[in-house]
Amino acid sequence: MAKSLFRPGALALISGSASGVGYAFAAHCRRQGMNLALLDINKDTLTQAKSTLESISSAENTKVQTYALDVSDHNAWLAVRDSLTETFPSNEGTIDVLLLNAGTSVKSTTAQPWEDINYFTKTLNTNLFGVINGLSTLLPLVQKSRGPSAIILTGSKQGITNPPGNPAYNASKSAVKTLAEQLAYSLRTSGNASFAPHVSVHLLVPGWTFTGLSGNAGPVSDDVAREKKPKGAWLASQVVEFGVQKIEEGKFYVLVPDEDVDEQLDQARVTWAAGDVSEGRAALSRWEDGWKDRAAEWIGGEAERRRKL
Repeated sequence: MAKSLFRPGALALISGSASGVGYAFAAHCRRQGMNLALLDINKDTLTQAKSTLESISSAENTKVQTYALDVSDHNAWLAVRDSLTETFPSNEGTIDVLLLNAGTSVKSTTAQPWEDINYFTKTLNTNLFGVINGLSTLLPLVQKSRGPSAIILTGSKQGITNPPGNPAYNASKSAVKTLAEQLAYSLRTSGNASFAPHVSVHLLVPGWTFTGLSGNAGPVSDDVAREKKPKGAWLASQVVEFGVQKIEEGKFYVLVPDEDVDEQLDQARVTWAAGDVSEGRAALSRWEDGWKDRAAEWIGGEAERRRKL
């Protein structure tokens, strides 16, 4: 049997780990007996997360270490990198699972978001440069790992189908998708300087999830979250359960469903969005008055066709 990514004694480093999907992934890793390096901008919730995670497992010789930082600060990433060998000596300066998950959704303060430079700067600094900073400082530590390892980048369906209304967020997540694709190719292709075939790359694309971005901040138990979450949304733990299965299967694109949207509907929406380019339709035709009825009909039919396959 192939060695699992999520294995006792391995090290997982997770940004945005004090709540939501990042915290749920940390809990999964902790249950597998892994060491954890947890990064988050919120020091208080990060402290709560550490306490809760330490109570999940009493595995010997494992450690949970936290780092309160702003992921847009490159120097802060360098400090984390430089501390890992001393903090986790058994891992010898390597990382086995790197999850770059920290994200934010900033609201524009102007009537037209195009006039609000702070809206774009804050969004891209966290959602895009938070990933770039993590990769630029920590990729070599993943490449040096001794067993099968993975880099997981958290994207968004908004970065693929690009619905109107939040251009900065959509652009940041579209860029993350591009980075993940480029990284996956460079690591798996011999002749590249980055070639590291034991490192897989995965783009985790949650559906509607009850997280800090939707009113569920901090390390909340499933029982509490289930009582508070909107109908239709998935719990972060459900996203992780689905994501881990697909990651272990070697899937790159991990489009996660929710209670309202299944995998087939997601696939149909993505196919329609790509068709705007290949078919020469209006940009974002799915929401265009002249196209939206035809789009809805085609997407519904295509989703049903895929369900019958």
